[in-house]
Amino acid sequence: MTDLETFRRETRAWLEANCPPEMRTPQEDDDDRCWGGRNFRFKSEAQKVWMQRMAERGWTVPDWPKEYGGGGLSKDETKILREEMRALKCRSPLDSFGIWMLGPALLKYGNEAQKKEHLPKIVRGEIRWCQGYSEPGAGSDLASLQTRAEDKGDHYLVNGSKIWTSYANHADMIFCLVRTDFSAKKHEGISFVLFDMTTPGVTTKPILLISGKSPFCETFFTDVKVPKENLVGTLNRGWDVAKYLLTHERDMIGGMGLGGGGRPLGQVAADAVGVENGMLADPLLRADIARLEVDGWAFQMAMERAGDLAKAKQAHPAYSSFLKYYGTELNKRRHELVMTSLGSDGLEWESARSQEGEALRAWLRTKANSIEGGTSEVQLNIISKRILDLPGA
Repeated sequence: MTDLETFRRETRAWLEANCPPEMRTPQEDDDDRCWGGRNFRFKSEAQKVWMQRMAERGWTVPDWPKEYGGGGLSKDETKILREEMRALKCRSPLDSFGIWMLGPALLKYGNEAQKKEHLPKIVRGEIRWCQGYSEPGAGSDLASLQTRAEDKGDHYLVNGSKIWTSYANHADMIFCLVRTDFSAKKHEGISFVLFDMTTPGVTTKPILLISGKSPFCETFFTDVKVPKENLVGTLNRGWDVAKYLLTHERDMIGGMGLGGGGRPLGQVAADAVGVENGMLADPLLRADIARLEVDGWAFQMAMERAGDLAKAKQAHPAYSSFLKYYGTELNKRRHELVMTSLGSDGLEWESARSQEGEALRAWLRTKANSIEGGTSEVQLNIISKRILDLPGA
């Protein structure tokens, strides 16, 4: 305990000295995140300094092993670091699919050369990754994917397409599911490969959403050469890697339920409807916000417990479905309350006052939360079958 108390004091002092004041304010929007990558443009010098300082300590991914660029912290030390960052309102220094999804899969299934090649670059924010999973005919039924990879001796030749590829137009590399054996059962004969988005034959096309923005893309592969050393795990056993990665993706999406960037909901509501006797003027809205905050605190504790169980190798493999389902529903509730607070002002689509309709566009975007990463219906089926053992589920 003394060692942890010392670590907390030293961590707090380091954060206070090294986190720029500009990085202790809420993120204004998704563009305010630091995504990293070859072509990423820092929004400010403070954002660049904060990411670099944290990366030098491996604290962009504090619980990854030091030999791969991580911080090498224990689960208790990692928890303390995040607590102290929250206390000082420090922004996340780096967000990426490499941190949230690919990294954990490589740590489990990658060979030593792959770990040394890719993990340090993820930690330092040098490479931005995207995910090649869903296809036009293989969404929730992902194992029906048809993108093929033919063995050409020293490389695979990939042909096919993916859809809903988040930020593919900004990504440097892709982790991709391909079919390498068309005679096998659909959950077999799938392999997990990595390749550069600048490889000849790779093209992307943004998909415009109802929010008016486009984080998603269609991605097309035409005779794309992928070196065989970019195969992760065993040939034709990529579904094992895919399932493991999906648990981390669902944890990541579920984490939206904790809120994060932007002004606190209570402050948004107070600015919109006013305050009486030190309390929000609308008692019904006040009660709804209180319920959401209580549920949010409970969900945060559930997330922390899930992390502890995972570190102890005691987590149920389907627990991520519970976190994904509840977290996305919580996030949708939060944005519904933002819209309720703003009233008719929340319907502004284009104006300086509304920051180009930021609240409305964000609310519309949350509708995808219960679809991406496996629909809520799929998650409920998994919970019913694997956690509750309900008959016939």
